[in-house]
Amino acid sequence: LVGRFAKRASTQTIMSICLFCRPAERSGEDVDIILARMKGVKAFEKFHPNLLQQICMCGFYEYLEKGITLYRQGDIGTSWYAVLSGSLDVKVSETANHQDAVTICTLGVGTAFGESILDNTPRHATIVSRENSELLRIEQREFKTLWEKYRQCMAGLLAPPYGVMDSGASNDRMPDKENLNSDPLSFMSKHLNKVPSEKILRAEKVLRNAILARAPHMIRDRKYHLKTYRQCCVGTELVDWLLQQSSCVHSRAHAVGMWQVLLEEGVLNHVDHELNFQDKYLFYRFLDDEEEDAVLPSDDDKREAEEELQETLLFLSQIGPDAHMRMILRKPPGQRTTEDLEIIYDELLHIKALSHLSNTVKRELAGVLIFESHAKAGTVLFNQGEEGTSWYIIQKGSVNVVIYGKGVVCTLHEGDDFGKLALVNDAPRAASIVLREDNCHFLRVDKEDFNRILRDVEANTVRLKEHDQDVLVLQKSLRPSSHGNIPAHFKYTVMSGSPEKILEHLLETIILTLNSLDDFVLMHCVFMPISQLCPALLRVYTYHSQASQGSEQERLDYSVASKRRVFSLALRWATLQGHHLLEDDTALSFLEELHGFVSNDARVLRPLKELLPELERILKQYSGEERLAKKQPIRSFDDILLKVYCSDHTYTTIRVPVLATGREVTAAVADKLGSTEELLMINLSSSGEKQILKPNDVSVFQSLGVNGRMFACSREQLDSLNPLAEQEGPSTGSMSSFELMSSKDLAFQMTQYDWELFSCVHEYELVYHTFGRQAYRRSTANLELFLKRFNQVQLWVVTEVCLCGTLSKRVQLLKKFIKIAAHCREFKNLNSFFAIIMGMCNPAVSRLSQTWERLIANTIRAVRHCRSQLFNAEVSPASKNPQEVRNYVRQLNVIDNQRTLSQLSFRLEPRRG
Repeated sequence: LVGRFAKRASTQTIMSICLFCRPAERSGEDVDIILARMKGVKAFEKFHPNLLQQICMCGFYEYLEKGITLYRQGDIGTSWYAVLSGSLDVKVSETANHQDAVTICTLGVGTAFGESILDNTPRHATIVSRENSELLRIEQREFKTLWEKYRQCMAGLLAPPYGVMDSGASNDRMPDKENLNSDPLSFMSKHLNKVPSEKILRAEKVLRNAILARAPHMIRDRKYHLKTYRQCCVGTELVDWLLQQSSCVHSRAHAVGMWQVLLEEGVLNHVDHELNFQDKYLFYRFLDDEEEDAVLPSDDDKREAEEELQETLLFLSQIGPDAHMRMILRKPPGQRTTEDLEIIYDELLHIKALSHLSNTVKRELAGVLIFESHAKAGTVLFNQGEEGTSWYIIQKGSVNVVIYGKGVVCTLHEGDDFGKLALVNDAPRAASIVLREDNCHFLRVDKEDFNRILRDVEANTVRLKEHDQDVLVLQKSLRPSSHGNIPAHFKYTVMSGSPEKILEHLLETIILTLNSLDDFVLMHCVFMPISQLCPALLRVYTYHSQASQGSEQERLDYSVASKRRVFSLALRWATLQGHHLLEDDTALSFLEELHGFVSNDARVLRPLKELLPELERILKQYSGEERLAKKQPIRSFDDILLKVYCSDHTYTTIRVPVLATGREVTAAVADKLGSTEELLMINLSSSGEKQILKPNDVSVFQSLGVNGRMFACSREQLDSLNPLAEQEGPSTGSMSSFELMSSKDLAFQMTQYDWELFSCVHEYELVYHTFGRQAYRRSTANLELFLKRFNQVQLWVVTEVCLCGTLSKRVQLLKKFIKIAAHCREFKNLNSFFAIIMGMCNPAVSRLSQTWERLIANTIRAVRHCRSQLFNAEVSPASKNPQEVRNYVRQLNVIDNQRTLSQLSFRLEPRRG
């Protein structure tokens, strides 16, 4: 050692030289130098200064060149080690032959190992230096002394970085469900991170100082059951305060998750050390208030907190949902509420490993999943050959799969699962699982629950693999026969797979009926866009429709049947696409190319010839001049004229595509106005509410309400924006105009207009509206117009009633609306029927008790009369002025500000004393 040190003295740090000195010979200055270096080592960063000083006084310096074996598996240990520089491989052998050892992980700077010296057990692995490395070594006697004195502080350091290769001794192994239920508090306390990061520490200071600046009464001494709790807050008040500070806090549950982040990190604590933050009258204390002589923030501290508050809240709002999820998963399954189970279920919908399971199975899993976390890379979750007790899903982090004699065979990442095979086959573990990185989180299903919920599911799951990846997952189930003489048979349901394989399976198994095709045709856009579907259909038609065996007639029949299936699917798809065929050049090109293939094949395969006329009709309808002559709904490639107002209520009109984004509209407005400053696009409602449009929002005009207007202004002008006078709606009612119109005429024209709007809505718009048009860059303009019409009719009823100042006329007006609604129901126009009913249920109308008291008896008779009448919807009722009625119902003027409507209502009938 002396020779080696002499050789390398010029390259060693001063700390290494101090450590090389024998403990008895170290001066106070040597210890200070070592202590300064130790504070920067990850393994020691949470140690108490007194413990660090003891380590500096008794530790030895150890240097290993590359390839040196520090000790072997099975040796009796004499020292404990921490890595100061370099790295070491951990090797494990299933046999006594060290040549069979395989590397299961690597120890880096800051990791510690060798704690088997505490109980004199043999070493569990062989340690070999991967490169030139420096270690801190503490001999067994000194280490035991430190352990006895500082057990609580050092406990986190003693989880084996490479795991324990003999079964059942891993300190990070989570308890089974019974133990979890019996003592959840002691169990969870071992697995919470007690070393907060700098960002979390700063967040705690910012929130505490902001509360003391804005609401200092929240942090004060409180009494409960004759006991005083010093300087603490109440859980419900903390949640209320967060909701008031920022729009990025969406709900009380979201706020609970944000506070849970601080509680998990130990910078916010329950006074009785509860581990879950609760939105209840419970006391919590900030870390800075734990000391009795806690320092109050200065004015500068408060000013800094104010400046950093929004950024801090945004940071916590992003990680809060994960903390809330962990909090729920840490609860014993029997204590989870209905809301908890719904949150877990929503999370399971996005986990890759569960994509092939039905929603029913996922809901059952939500009730039994257990959260499990491990802090240190190298921890062994279970060993090859052990009995399988649980199935795991990786929620965060990654693990190595290790097989004796082969080493690391693969790595699993977030969303992957493992441990299932041993449970399904009731066999020993086929490999060891070793954590690849620190702070890994898992969702665990124990064997009993797995057997109850999933064993049959997995046994009946058929997987088609390509290149070791699942490309099609089918669920097998027994379909009973409806006829006694025909035996039951199995059916296969697609649970997941690649789009191409799902399409191939569909074409091989479908019965050519409209219902069987519609599910795929309507929903394919969610997972297989047109640009992917069309080439795949052509590929199946041309290459996959040829039989490789059988007689010539059998091959011919197979080819005809396969091509017919592809053609029928393509034909149904084109029919449902309608005007959407015009929005994608790929679609029409595909149909023209398919027409060419089928025309050629029809010369030989006569049964295909009968399918051509329908395809030719579709091609003729949506190509050339004929498609331009027909009136079409709003399409994604159309342009619209958009009126954009400035802060002084002047306006400019721009022409933009239907799918224009917020960024494109802003650029067009800036160009039209000749403005060089940064503009914001604002959706301003009649009540003065402002919504800033995001740059990536698609079809921004669709966000406007009934009386909403689009404004463009600088950020400085935002607060001064006011609604236009026209946005307030009419000041007088139009009863004098439409009281002379027949109720049946009004209902008929309303129905006709609603039907026109409804007919323009394509089925795909419902899909895009459900899954979000932003993701597909498709317009839902026709659907939005139809929905907006409902709101307009509803507000029309409220507006007319609230602008009618005479009680007797109001009664007549409500009677007329009821008759119109009854006629709408006769015309099967439930859209306007329910809009009128909801308008009359609006608080501004329903509170008019004097009006309603005069109405009840006559209303019942009128409704009964309308219901008894037969109606022929195809015959328009005779009308003196049909065009006037038609124009009126299509241009309804309304007030869409609920506050204004309520004020008008109270003006009509003041609140009774």
